[in-house]
Amino acid sequence: MGHVPHLLLQLAVILATARALAFVLARIGQPPVIGEMIAGIVLGPIVLGALAPGAHAWLFPHDKIAALEGLSQIGLVLFMFVVGAEMRAPAGARRRIVAAGWVGTLGVMLPMALGLAIAPILHSHFAPAGVGFWPFALFMAASMAITAFPVMARILKEQALTRTPLGQLSLASAAIADALAWIMLAFVVALISSHGGWTLFASTMVGLVAMAALGFGLVRPLFAKILARHAPDGRPTGAVLSMLMIGMCVMAAATEWLGLHPVFGAFLFGACLPRDDRLLETLIERIEHVAVVVLMPVFFALAGLSTTPDAFTGTGLPALLLILAAAIVGKVLGSGGGARIAGLGWGEAFAIGALMNARGLMELIVMKIGLDAGVIGFEIFTMLMVMAIVTTLMTTPVLMAFVRRGTTSRIPENHETP
Repeated sequence: MGHVPHLLLQLAVILATARALAFVLARIGQPPVIGEMIAGIVLGPIVLGALAPGAHAWLFPHDKIAALEGLSQIGLVLFMFVVGAEMRAPAGARRRIVAAGWVGTLGVMLPMALGLAIAPILHSHFAPAGVGFWPFALFMAASMAITAFPVMARILKEQALTRTPLGQLSLASAAIADALAWIMLAFVVALISSHGGWTLFASTMVGLVAMAALGFGLVRPLFAKILARHAPDGRPTGAVLSMLMIGMCVMAAATEWLGLHPVFGAFLFGACLPRDDRLLETLIERIEHVAVVVLMPVFFALAGLSTTPDAFTGTGLPALLLILAAAIVGKVLGSGGGARIAGLGWGEAFAIGALMNARGLMELIVMKIGLDAGVIGFEIFTMLMVMAIVTTLMTTPVLMAFVRRGTTSRIPENHETP
């Protein structure tokens, strides 16, 4: 069988499995992305590889996954571009910026602290050969701190909570938390790629700062003029959309040249675009739907191929439980504690903590960055994937438990005294 027909068969199996599990999970009130993430595990060595090793080896041979990896990379870049364009303060966020600051900051700092606390145990048993303690520990800290902003937004939309004070504060807090976590992750990846060479590390960070300055100082006003002239209704023509894709690819390639992952450049380019809800709707309609429905399931499948059953044997199971405890306690107590400091009641605090605990696809992207950089191995990758699924599965039922009890009635504004 030739490479192209085999690729099409792989795509058919991946998409069918992802859609089927997404449908099942949606029927029990879970985001479809959870089903797609589980599909990756089902198609990997843990399930399909164990139940039908011959079929698994035939469907996903090592010499016929390069095309899937290319599709996965394109999907990641497109998705992170739209995520960057989505990262904005929701309506009413300015009135709650103090509360959002407490929730977002503590929702990052406590998980990072717990990630550092468990790193010595994990490093001694699971770090790849040659990986020093601090790059590994800092990566674990960053991986604990991620919140899935897109998944949270969809959960709030599905539960009709987006425009409530709880939803607005949660989205603002997640934006702050993810900004801090991604800055930390960029720092860690730059440290890893420099291999301890401080000159190379400094040049990478200076290059990233220069890219950000160029993006917000030049790219943003340039595209504001282009869009105002050629897409005043927020719906860019094919030519303008091509320019957006070119800009995205150039910035993604630039961050890869700096030694970082291309998703950083794609995210940065999206964040540099003018804040126009009509443009965002067009990008979601024309780009995100294709990336999420067609290309991201390929990413989940490849993530599943990188998992290993060894993560659940010997010291693997206690390590997984340790990671789960650090992730859940860090996010729920960190974000909930920030909400309490901001003046919210226990009910509102735990509801926000539950939302901030969702990691979803964003955690898988972070894991893939760590695996590609060589800072984590397949065992930790598998444990983090399980953690991402479990924490996101928890989000909706825990959130709705507090909403049904009527504990999300009031969120303080900045002028109110906690």
